[in-house]
Amino acid sequence: MNNKGTLGVIIGNRGCFPGSLAEKGRQEIAVALKKQGIEAVIIAKEEAKYGAIENLAEARKNAALFRENRDKIDGILVSLPNFGDERAIADTIRMSELNVPVLVQAYPDDLKKMAVEYRRDSFCGKLSTCNVLRQYGIPYSLTRTHTSAPDSREFKEDLDWFLAVCRVVKGLKGARIGAIGARTTPFKTVRYSEKLLEASGISVETLDLSEILTAVNKLKDNDPQVQSKLKILSGYCVTRDISAKSLLKMAKMGTALDRWVKENEIDACTIQCWSALQDALQIFPCALMSIMSEALLPAACEVDVMGAVAMYALQLASGKPAGLFDWNNNYGGDPDKLVLFHCSNAPKSMLGPVCMGYNKIAARMGAGPENSYGTCSGKIKSGPMTYVRFSSDDTSAEIIGCIGEGVITNDPLDTFGGVGVARIEKLQELLRFLCQNGFEHHVAISQSKSAGILFEALDNYVGWDVYLHQR
Repeated sequence: MNNKGTLGVIIGNRGCFPGSLAEKGRQEIAVALKKQGIEAVIIAKEEAKYGAIENLAEARKNAALFRENRDKIDGILVSLPNFGDERAIADTIRMSELNVPVLVQAYPDDLKKMAVEYRRDSFCGKLSTCNVLRQYGIPYSLTRTHTSAPDSREFKEDLDWFLAVCRVVKGLKGARIGAIGARTTPFKTVRYSEKLLEASGISVETLDLSEILTAVNKLKDNDPQVQSKLKILSGYCVTRDISAKSLLKMAKMGTALDRWVKENEIDACTIQCWSALQDALQIFPCALMSIMSEALLPAACEVDVMGAVAMYALQLASGKPAGLFDWNNNYGGDPDKLVLFHCSNAPKSMLGPVCMGYNKIAARMGAGPENSYGTCSGKIKSGPMTYVRFSSDDTSAEIIGCIGEGVITNDPLDTFGGVGVARIEKLQELLRFLCQNGFEHHVAISQSKSAGILFEALDNYVGWDVYLHQR
């Protein structure tokens, strides 16, 4: 089974409770993690009584083990087969100097085994552990139910949820976002604070659009990478209405982008798509960005750096490609439905039958279809949806966010671009919140149910001020 991640494991123990429970619990946790493809970093049984942590000496050993494996540990699991020693647990985490998410799990008691030699009291011990973790200033996460057995379906789901939280936290810390080109002058809505992102460990790497254009112009038609990209474009979606000349230009631009992304180890990017590219190359980069997002390298349009960060966070949480859309239109008179739209650069797995076309808005403005090829058109597939928007609020010197879930419906819609109808409970309250707090008109979405994961990661560990709609 592929490795889903690595957890540092702390097995809690308290001397006045049966040590056999801790010893058996250690074995059961190890089996549960292995079944899910999770690697465990856990103290050897020879290093601590029952292979559990009860005192300062054992805490020091466990912390040293975690420090030795700090580069591979994604999060910490605290398991309480009995009451546990809250001091030793908190000391272990503090001395490990790991700044990773922590999940606290407690065993349930069996009503048939409440005699002194069997009773766990993990129910009570979890409260004490959480109390001391809070005193130590260590953020932590909880299982959905207060107690859960390692072999239960609920705990399996809790582990999947927690690992997703860990992915978001770890992925954003040290993320590198590429910003290609300057913000189009009228688009003040996508302004952002690079310094606030840097304070959260997210770097923005910029590239002047002229450098991409120069790189494109230097590429030969028969360059192997250009020809390879041309095949990818032609096989990605229906391109029968696109001129060979335009496809070749896209292939060259895609090659230049790929090289810069690889050289700079970019995790997500955003590109100036209005309107310098049309003036210089007579193409739109939407299809190229769609290919990037489909390959799990999120690409946002209009130099929307915060949109790219939102797409990346969504991808980390769900493991699925994310797209960027406009909160665009009302859907008739239904107060809980709206139209999502973009030209578009949505990943093809998000759309129904998809074909490459031209940007009808640019064509209508005078460019004509022949100078506007490169968009990916299709209807967003119906199903669950998670939406995310981040904004850097310079006046309060913080990054804020809005997260929620809804559904993409099958409602009919006769229009152009990448479009879909979304239903969100209490949509009017959400729109009022977005307007009152000055959020941008762009929103990142994925076909998943990931709002809880993102809220936990961002609010509890990253430290952003995030609003969860319909919490």
